[in-house]
Amino acid sequence: MAPIDPAEQISELRSTLKGIQEVLDLDAMRKQIAELEEQAAAPDLWNDPERAQKVTSRLSHLQAELNRVESLAGRLDDLAVLYELAAEEGDEEARAEADRDLAKLRGEINALEVRTLLSGEYDEREALVTINAQAGGVDAADWAQMLLRMYLRWAERKGYPTEVYETSYAEEAGIKSATFAVKAPYAYGTLRGEHGTHRLVRISPFDNQGRRQTSFAGVDVVPVVEQTDDIEINEDEIRVDVYRSSGPGGQGVNTTDSAVRITHLPTGIVVSCQNERSQLQNKATAMAVLKAKLLERKRQEEAAKLAELRGETTTSWGTQIRNYVLHPYQIVKDLRTNIESGNPAAVLDGELDEFIEGEIRWLRRRETEAKA
Repeated sequence: MAPIDPAEQISELRSTLKGIQEVLDLDAMRKQIAELEEQAAAPDLWNDPERAQKVTSRLSHLQAELNRVESLAGRLDDLAVLYELAAEEGDEEARAEADRDLAKLRGEINALEVRTLLSGEYDEREALVTINAQAGGVDAADWAQMLLRMYLRWAERKGYPTEVYETSYAEEAGIKSATFAVKAPYAYGTLRGEHGTHRLVRISPFDNQGRRQTSFAGVDVVPVVEQTDDIEINEDEIRVDVYRSSGPGGQGVNTTDSAVRITHLPTGIVVSCQNERSQLQNKATAMAVLKAKLLERKRQEEAAKLAELRGETTTSWGTQIRNYVLHPYQIVKDLRTNIESGNPAAVLDGELDEFIEGEIRWLRRRETEAKA
């Protein structure tokens, strides 16, 4: 089969990029950047640190997004010139370099195209992620901690700020649960497909007979609540407990009862926060997490009612979603998209983009089919 002409591939990528630019609406993006720059320059901006952080974070994200799109267009033009020069001079080394650049550009444009699929009601929000050890004893607790590291490494690779609100350590090893925030625009839309049960198969490091062990951990992803959300919590609906923060092995990490656990009595939802120094700050953060979980619960109930009115049967996609097999062979496979990797070490070190992009496309197809 004859190789595809690079000029045709560049033309196709230009067409894809043009479609992305239309969806993103670059003129509207530039206008929003100008408005945010004006707000960021206001002398009283930091009188309200929470609002200031949102303004600067949003501005930084939009500027990076605009630069990314404009840079890709420029690089496509440069690449076309590079191919022409390589052909005129018969330079095989330059041609090979152009081929590498073309493959890289294709990957970046495909990734940007996935970003345009994030158009859900809460997709552009920051995300709250909770990881819980499930079946598998000490191996499950260790697995939960491995997943926590995986997501924090993924965010670090992306340059996304994170904040761990609560970590409940298991007695022997690993964690019972952890909750953290990914403080970047579109973090929820990007990560919501990670919601579900993750299964690990390996030789247990905690079994002195070296037997294979299967363990499970659950990942819950919800959008951060904003002031416009109608989530009211009455004081008589919650129970607040305070306790001393603890580290691995039950070791105390401070000398005051500053950690806060809130139980929402009507639903049984329990949230905790122990990362702040004061009990007051921990309570405020725990309340924000509780509101986020109640918002997601409300969204799911509304979706279920709508499906019922349409005569649809709904099945949750938040069950077992991905297998990580370390023995007797090595593979990570997503059960919904069939995307797989033969390098679990890299995946567990945060190389999740291929899986996440596949999830976004899968979820978008699912939602489109449900509306049809």
